[in-house]
Amino acid sequence: MRFAAAPVGDLRWRAPVEPPRIEGVEKATRLPPICWGLAMDYPKDGVDEDCLFVNVWTPSRATPQSKLPVWVFIGGGGYISLTNANWNGAEVVEKSDQNIVMVNFNYRVGIFGFLASERVRENGDLNVGLLDQRMLLHWVKKHIGEFGGDPDHVVIHGASAGAGSVAMHMIAYGGREDKLFVGAAAESIFFPAQPTVPELEYQFDRALNQTGCQDKSPRSEQISCLRKLPTAALQAANFYQPFPGRPQWPQPLFYWTPCIDGTFITDLPSNLFQRSRFVNVPVLFGTDTDEGSLFAPNADSPSAVATFLGNNYPNLTPNLTTSILAQYSKPLPSLPQHAPYFPIASRAYGEATFICPSLNVLTHLGNSTKRFSYRYNVQDEENIASGVGVPHLFEAAAVFGPDNIGGHAKASYWTYNAPIVPVVMKYWISFVRALDPNVYRENGSPKWKEWDNKGMERLVLETGKSRMESVSEEERERCAFWEGLGEVLEQRR
Repeated sequence: MRFAAAPVGDLRWRAPVEPPRIEGVEKATRLPPICWGLAMDYPKDGVDEDCLFVNVWTPSRATPQSKLPVWVFIGGGGYISLTNANWNGAEVVEKSDQNIVMVNFNYRVGIFGFLASERVRENGDLNVGLLDQRMLLHWVKKHIGEFGGDPDHVVIHGASAGAGSVAMHMIAYGGREDKLFVGAAAESIFFPAQPTVPELEYQFDRALNQTGCQDKSPRSEQISCLRKLPTAALQAANFYQPFPGRPQWPQPLFYWTPCIDGTFITDLPSNLFQRSRFVNVPVLFGTDTDEGSLFAPNADSPSAVATFLGNNYPNLTPNLTTSILAQYSKPLPSLPQHAPYFPIASRAYGEATFICPSLNVLTHLGNSTKRFSYRYNVQDEENIASGVGVPHLFEAAAVFGPDNIGGHAKASYWTYNAPIVPVVMKYWISFVRALDPNVYRENGSPKWKEWDNKGMERLVLETGKSRMESVSEEERERCAFWEGLGEVLEQRR
């Protein structure tokens, strides 16, 4: 179903608006197209600029009087793509004993979602990908009752950039309470560099040059020129590019990201959490053991690690990268199919971008709300043999069921790792239903203790031996180090 009008033509780089009213019944018999992502060849089946659609899974017997808890999933993809789009929510509805409504949706990404400039602000809106998400939450508030959902019991849940988006909605408009959700779950909060608008003028200028709109004047004609272009012309400018002053190769992993616009995002996220400028709701946050392994280069030297980190966090100086390498001077085990410095690159990037943001945000939330944390450590023989350990978002197959995530699940989830699926799925369903993962957890699974800033206990999820652990002193110290670099990384000021 449409939750917003097609964001094309004059609606490019504007906040989403209500869709036109359609009389009669629309057949919701197939999944909608997803939004254009970075470096996708044009044209492509199942992809369209007209992409602001929502999917709803609800028990067949649900009525407007059912008032069922609502699970809203925000997919990830680094804000440059939608890698988790249209995941199937049927199984979690079934395994909840028909006691929840599941929702997922598309939002604009890449150049279409995060093009930033004062010239955009003058005749449009910034961070329109996040504004799409916010529009969807308002759509849920207004319409989910028609599907049996309770508009006053909505839990938002995201993966990677979707998890980062969950954090963004907690601090949106300086932590303004719009009563759009009552709980928040986040798999691997993603905090890349999040620049201010003046720092991103070069991206807008590049887009003008790459599309032939650079000679338009006055300034207002530049954005008008971009809005008149065919989708194919904009998609041709939607590709990986180096940050200013950095080498052409290797290029950054995430070129388009949210910016500090002064309105939706009033300051850098970690700074807002530190100042208690957030919506105070129960949270369930966690990460995987080897978050950086799918992103790190096969580094064979310290200089290769330093170059990689600098290309992704361009404000890092040589002295700072030396300090970073010193944090990871303790020898790490070698990994199959990888060069000697890959483990350091993997751990450093994983902690800087996913693990430490999650731990630091949990700490800043304080004791005024329920907090639950986890480390996903389910071992897969194929992952181990390829040297990636327990990689980013490996828990997704257990959260939604391995049949429901578009072919991304490893074979072990149907064999020796099958027992972890109901354990993880029931914890998540319980959090959606009761704002506590313990109430409806799988029989025999351990009680999930709440996080506190002193003990820093989190649940380790492993097949057959899930248990609580405390975050090690070494990890705490490294996360404190990364938080100290927050201004340079543009995660906090």
